[in-house]
Amino acid sequence: MTAVQKVAIAGAGVAGLATAIFLAKAGVEVDLYDAQPALTTRGSGITLQGNALRVFDELGVWDEVAAAGKAFEGLNLRAPGPGAPVVAALPDLKTGGPDYPSTMGMSRPDLARILLAAAEKHGARVHFGTRVTGVSQTDDGVAVEVDGEPAGTFDLLVGADGLHSAVREMIGIHVSPEQTGMGIWRTFVSLPPDVDRSELYYGGPMYIAGYTPTGDDTMYAFLVEAAQDRSLVAPDEARRIMVEQSRAYDGPWNHIRADIEAGADANYTWFTRHLVDAPWNRGRAVVIGDAAHSCPPTIAQGAAQGLEDAAVLSELLVERDAVDQALWDAFHERRVARAKAIVDASVQLGQWQLDGVRDADMGGLMFGVAQLTAARA
Repeated sequence: MTAVQKVAIAGAGVAGLATAIFLAKAGVEVDLYDAQPALTTRGSGITLQGNALRVFDELGVWDEVAAAGKAFEGLNLRAPGPGAPVVAALPDLKTGGPDYPSTMGMSRPDLARILLAAAEKHGARVHFGTRVTGVSQTDDGVAVEVDGEPAGTFDLLVGADGLHSAVREMIGIHVSPEQTGMGIWRTFVSLPPDVDRSELYYGGPMYIAGYTPTGDDTMYAFLVEAAQDRSLVAPDEARRIMVEQSRAYDGPWNHIRADIEAGADANYTWFTRHLVDAPWNRGRAVVIGDAAHSCPPTIAQGAAQGLEDAAVLSELLVERDAVDQALWDAFHERRVARAKAIVDASVQLGQWQLDGVRDADMGGLMFGVAQLTAARA
């Protein structure tokens, strides 16, 4: 017998959809509410490391993810300037174990479609264009309002509704993301013929210039700068800025610039950080994924940590017979310190660059994170 029979989830991102799949597969009645009118079909790419791929296998979607994405091993470091020579080829630790590649890149919309299809196949009801607007609790359940109207009483509400989570605020957790001082330009382009793995350029006018393959003929590229208010920049101006800021980078960046000039979108966001201290729940409502923690993408663990939240929470809800303090203690013991370590390390990598620290042990920090994530959450 599971600890829950009926669960509401706010947010159809990676963490929310993964939770819906795990619980629906176990026979739990799941209603998922997302404020967007439909699943997004736009977006750049995402980097997924082995510990994320392991969870996809547990979800039963690994074959679809593997077919839609681009698996690769290792990371190249290039120098800025003429020719963009490769100065180091770094191996990756297979954090998911020997059965999975160390890293995969894929399109965010493709990943969302795969997860949504799996959730619906297993019986989860997904309601787009709906927003959780109210929560009231008793010892035995949580009454949820959607768009101002009663949606029912559930055994649990999972707030997986992202950085600016409405559920987080409604249940009395007053934590908000904070800027780290960096901003990132992203674009989704065709794959140059000489790129077969992630590559990063340190030095030049940007803190980081890089790209990751997402398929046999696609990749996403990015430039990291000091955070600026780019909210009023028009699309054509965004393209022009990204093209100009990338001119110090040669090699495959010449191909990327050509695609941007031909019309590839350029999008801008700030790096943020936050971490909800334990407990992540208030009674029978809990926040996970970006609602509970966020970090810069310097270690590419954001989605993986949301997936691990979903896996651990669902495992406990399926294996136990009550939503009690023992369940929450077990959940927090397995998730909070691990998420904090990822947030702290991701922020530290960026801070070293902001501070101009030349002798920082970036490799040692990243290897430590890889060792941590190789162990199951």
